[in-house]
Amino acid sequence: MKEEAPPSGGLGQNGRQRRGRWPRRTPYGLRRDGRRWHEAPGLADEGAEHTYAALDLGTNNCRLLIARPTADGFRVVDAFSRIIRLGEGVAASRRISEAAIKRAVEALLVCRDKMRARGVTSARARLIATQACRAAENGEEFRARVAEQADLELEIVDSATEARLAAAGCTELFDPAATGVILFDIGGGSSELVRLGPPNGVSRGPPLPDIAGWASLPVGVVTLAERYGGTVVPREIYDAMVEEVAGLVQAFAQAHRGDLAGYHMLGTSGTVTTIAGVFLKLKRYDRRRVDGCWLSHEDVSGVVAQLMAMNFDERAANPCIGAERADLVLAGCAILDAIRQFFPCGRLRVADRGLREGMLVEMMRADGVWGEA
Repeated sequence: MKEEAPPSGGLGQNGRQRRGRWPRRTPYGLRRDGRRWHEAPGLADEGAEHTYAALDLGTNNCRLLIARPTADGFRVVDAFSRIIRLGEGVAASRRISEAAIKRAVEALLVCRDKMRARGVTSARARLIATQACRAAENGEEFRARVAEQADLELEIVDSATEARLAAAGCTELFDPAATGVILFDIGGGSSELVRLGPPNGVSRGPPLPDIAGWASLPVGVVTLAERYGGTVVPREIYDAMVEEVAGLVQAFAQAHRGDLAGYHMLGTSGTVTTIAGVFLKLKRYDRRRVDGCWLSHEDVSGVVAQLMAMNFDERAANPCIGAERADLVLAGCAILDAIRQFFPCGRLRVADRGLREGMLVEMMRADGVWGEA
């Protein structure tokens, strides 16, 4: 994957055609009669007919990537990311709050405008929502609000789709010399674990993931921090978080830990990119240095100890954490430590990529942009 601009399975997600809404579609932009929709690009820029968009509305973040295919992957032409905390309070109330809905709609309006400006059509866009919408009693009501106020329809994906997309987005970071990978994606409301075999090579485009098994844990950084607290986290509270998550990891570990010789871990989440940024002592987060970097087991343990020794203000002042994530980072570390208890691989590769990249790869491959069926 190349970047031109820095970041600022499922049913279709597009809305009605009137007033600029995107028409409904079945997977990857096909109408129910099998033909593609033809839409005027509006403010489309050059090359818009080959432009794809992937939006991931998670429990904590709203993220968008807009990209165009290249000979061996794709090039990002626009991006957006904002912390919205959509899942704030959902674990206790079972509902997405009005304040969270407003934050989400504001972010989605920015995403909509970016997609329109780049000329993205319904056939080449996928907009997914994950755990917060799965868990909330008013998830469908929220989707309707988004359709009405932002002219977008979200697709609420299941955990199996989430795990598959994460794998598809990260497969390029599989060490060719490895015999297998334990992939983890620590989210805001859930965390996915995937065991991968060596990727299947294709003549062109990103490799295909070989998923040997997966599990979704009903816990993420937001839900864990809300239960245990994230501002002040003494050692006993941290250990309690690790113990809770370990109980959830155990079943997957019993089925998949086996012989880990030749395996490495592959992490995609704000938690692991934060750990990498702190380890590298970055004065400003730099995706080019973080994505694909390697950390040893001892490197990770050292950063976790460093974060545990910081108070809230010190975490907030760190350029790789910031005030918006200072109360969540230790919950993420606890989830990672629980996973590492069962999978003590010596090496961890860091991925600043995941669901959005997986969506882009799947859409482009389905369209045959790399000459594949």
